[in-house]
Amino acid sequence: MKININSICDIGIERTNNEDAVAICADLKTHSWDQPFTNGYIPLSTIGSLSIVADGMGGANAGEIASSLVVKSIKKSFKTERYDNLIDSDSKVHTFLKECIVKSNQTILDHVVKSPDSIGLGTTIVLVWIVENKAHIAWCGDSRCYCFNPNTGLKLLTKDHSLVQELVDKGEIKSRDAFNHPDNNIITRCLGDVDVEHEPEIITYNINDGDIFLLCSDGLCGFCRDTLIEKTMYRHYENINYCKDALLQRALDTGGQDNISIVLCATLPQNCDNRYISLKGKVKQFLSKFQ
Repeated sequence: MKININSICDIGIERTNNEDAVAICADLKTHSWDQPFTNGYIPLSTIGSLSIVADGMGGANAGEIASSLVVKSIKKSFKTERYDNLIDSDSKVHTFLKECIVKSNQTILDHVVKSPDSIGLGTTIVLVWIVENKAHIAWCGDSRCYCFNPNTGLKLLTKDHSLVQELVDKGEIKSRDAFNHPDNNIITRCLGDVDVEHEPEIITYNINDGDIFLLCSDGLCGFCRDTLIEKTMYRHYENINYCKDALLQRALDTGGQDNISIVLCATLPQNCDNRYISLKGKVKQFLSKFQ
């Protein structure tokens, strides 16, 4: 398999500080993080790639510190652990990812002990570890992971830990009404807040040819409906750098009320190049321009 990763973390229009944090490592063998990705698709290494998005909260209580601490902690866990011995078992991977996130939660709590003025800060987290032909996805909060494929469209792989999602699950509101619900910013899980559950949720997804994984904070998915995200990706998915910028612009067009973090990780079969597109995908992309 080949991969190509691109990311952006934008302050938006209305915020005065950026509480989001993003980290990408195309090849965990090198442990080189956030390097400019200029060579297009590269072969996926035997221990894979990792992408992380964290959406900090706390305002004056420094949500950007919480998101930064979590990202740094997860990087450290992947650097010090012999995780190459885990990849033969999904259950071992899930246990490891849970330990990584629980440990990162503790780093925030330790920070609060040293800096009591920062009580109230917290962060969401979503990450995808792509190794072999699988995507291991872990999250806590309402930052999301989608999978886009030109043959099948956009699919949400994560499920928000939020009050509105709980209302949908209970049948008290329709899923179509969740987007504009007045309480859609209330989350039920996050890292760093002792009063909120911090248990991560973890799944494994089998990768199909041409899958593109989108990680984002709610600065994108909270203001752009999935249909708009899908249409944008149909138009630009051949070049994920352009696609990332187009998604950012869609979020800014809504008013840019929040920080906006986007990671795109595109996959290809080993024997294909970055011009690989199925005929069905081309047709759907063409038709989407008129919808």
